[in-house]
Amino acid sequence: MKTELCAYSVEACLCAARLGVNRVELCASPAEGGVTPSVATIERVSRIEGLDVSVMIRPRGGDFLYSDEEFQTMLRDIEHAREAGATGVVFGLLTDEGDVDIERTRALVEAARGMECTFHRAVDMTRDYERAIEAVIEAGCCRILTSGGYDKAIDGIENIRRAVEISSGRIEIMAGSGVLASNAAQLAAVGVDALHFSAKRMVAGGMKYRNPRISMGGSSAVDEYAIRSVDENEVNEILKLINV
Repeated sequence: MKTELCAYSVEACLCAARLGVNRVELCASPAEGGVTPSVATIERVSRIEGLDVSVMIRPRGGDFLYSDEEFQTMLRDIEHAREAGATGVVFGLLTDEGDVDIERTRALVEAARGMECTFHRAVDMTRDYERAIEAVIEAGCCRILTSGGYDKAIDGIENIRRAVEISSGRIEIMAGSGVLASNAAQLAAVGVDALHFSAKRMVAGGMKYRNPRISMGGSSAVDEYAIRSVDENEVNEILKLINV
């Protein structure tokens, strides 16, 4: 059983390697659900020994229907990720009707030749989940990250079980979203190839002076003085449960 940490910093990736996580999904901007990180970050993380690095290829937050300009950016970002040393890339593209965009997905897979290609939870946003699984396989991806069409993987566990059945070893199925020590064993038991988790922990930043009148993110719900970190105890518990 492989494990993958959703990581938003070099520090999180170093933590993953130290604890024995197999792979990271490297992203930026957690408030947007993850977008493409900087080349410098990819370069730094790719130097970490014993850790596979899959880079998020997503030019913006929001839906997964991309303009021609955004698609060209995704192609170039794949080149940057390869040059920076990443072992894989992560993306998801849909049509306006809610189907997998097979043509564009295949083009990204071709651009990423020699790298592992994961189709992310855009698959959970499709109108026909089983048809989407087949489309991703047809496009040539090696892995699907899915929560079974629900917000949390544990709620979509029956669909994830079905994805494992219909894929029949033709593609890896990785369960993700809300994966915790409390449900990791249950999700692993349906036969997935990997578990994806963030083990998020927010810690106070080191600023002594704090201006309460300003929110750089434009929302008072965003704590400007909290920093995203990794709950090492949660990661250790997940690893212990699935490696019994």
